[in-house]
Amino acid sequence: MNVPSPSGRFDRSEHVLVIGLGRSGRAGVAVLRERVGSIAATDEAPRDALGDALAELAASGVPFVDPGALDALLPSLTVAVLSPGIPLNAPIVRRVQAAGVPVFSEVEVAYRICKAPIVAVTGTKGKSTTTALVGALFAAAGKTVHVGGNIGNALIGETAGAAPDDWVIAEVSSFQLESIRSFKPRISLITNITPDHLDRYFSMEEYAEAKFRIFANQGPGDTFVGNYDDEIVRAAPGEDGNRIKSRQLWFASEPHRSTSLYLRGGELIVYAPPTGDPRPIDVMRVDEIPLLGRHNVENAMGAILVALAAGLPLEAVREGVRGFRPLGHRLAPVADVDGVQYVDDSKATNPGAVIAAMRSFDRPIVLIAGGKAKGTEFAEMGKVVSSRAKAVVLIGEAADEIAAVVKRATVERAASMEEAVRRAHALAAPGDIVLLSPGCASFDMFRSAEHRGELFVEAVQALDHRVAGAR
Repeated sequence: MNVPSPSGRFDRSEHVLVIGLGRSGRAGVAVLRERVGSIAATDEAPRDALGDALAELAASGVPFVDPGALDALLPSLTVAVLSPGIPLNAPIVRRVQAAGVPVFSEVEVAYRICKAPIVAVTGTKGKSTTTALVGALFAAAGKTVHVGGNIGNALIGETAGAAPDDWVIAEVSSFQLESIRSFKPRISLITNITPDHLDRYFSMEEYAEAKFRIFANQGPGDTFVGNYDDEIVRAAPGEDGNRIKSRQLWFASEPHRSTSLYLRGGELIVYAPPTGDPRPIDVMRVDEIPLLGRHNVENAMGAILVALAAGLPLEAVREGVRGFRPLGHRLAPVADVDGVQYVDDSKATNPGAVIAAMRSFDRPIVLIAGGKAKGTEFAEMGKVVSSRAKAVVLIGEAADEIAAVVKRATVERAASMEEAVRRAHALAAPGDIVLLSPGCASFDMFRSAEHRGELFVEAVQALDHRVAGAR
């Protein structure tokens, strides 16, 4: 018979199974094996795909349990820790739950062992940039900051070493929020909610509900920050307005009765303190934000409002924004080849991100898009592509689906990234933008979105060398 976790603090009384050996699962093993009574790991992936992970387990003395052999282990477990890439309804998870073993997300465990206050950021697009910017603002104010989560390094690895006076800045996905229990950030932020991951969720409503779990456990001593311009986020407090129990702060492109941060004339960010002296304070001009695109103005406003909610000095916030640099594969300029600018936005993995990227430029665009669709509709993306792109080069499984919604742009197909860049070069003219903004996951052709972006950069650099050599 399983014994429930007595403390929830993951101490020597715990007997843990880590499910999934991706980045988060492996970090969970590394942190927890020094804290708990016993630990084992399992993964349903083929053994030959787990080579590095299995080598790490062997080196640290942590047993790997084949899923078929789990029944013998289940009676001795007190808790299981789930990697975010594995859905709660996966057969292996249901088996563990049926044995009476509670299943926690890696984010939940990270929270339970954390001594520092947490800022948690979620959203459909822009959350990694916003998370990194929040971290930069806290660092600019002299705080010791640990940034982790869906941004690339496992959150549990960051919280394990955080001191009480530090701050943890966490990017959390809907997948990670699905199985939280007590996760309660000091400050939460939702940047936006647009269609994504509908291959995992039955509806937009279900997807939004997963995002809304970010504030589910917050109380009067905490703060929720939301994007008032986003209809779904604006509806988060519920019909009676009482669903969010923490202090609410909102930002928007125009002043509203509910907004604490807004744009004046579309060009100046203004802060209206929710308490104390009510006179508005000029924060900074929009053109001081070193990021491309109007959507990044929203991201910056969310980060600024989080920083001000935490009591950071305004001047440090300004300097933190001005000194921030974009993350890799997010509207990152690569090169200028014969007057054509090449831009890497490989992290745009849903149609909404492509729409935002295309609206960032007022020059003709040759778009490289496609990949593995995630159950989302491409109709709205097709309208924007048709109106803003002169040509589209399509790759991957979703090429036909995207081509069907592009009505007024030249459409070509490519079998590799190198061919896509070559075709885009032939379609572009001086003054144009060649934009890699796929709108899809990468796993049909590439190891990751980063790998896809790296191959794009390599192909552009090779093109630059060939063009220079031909002059």
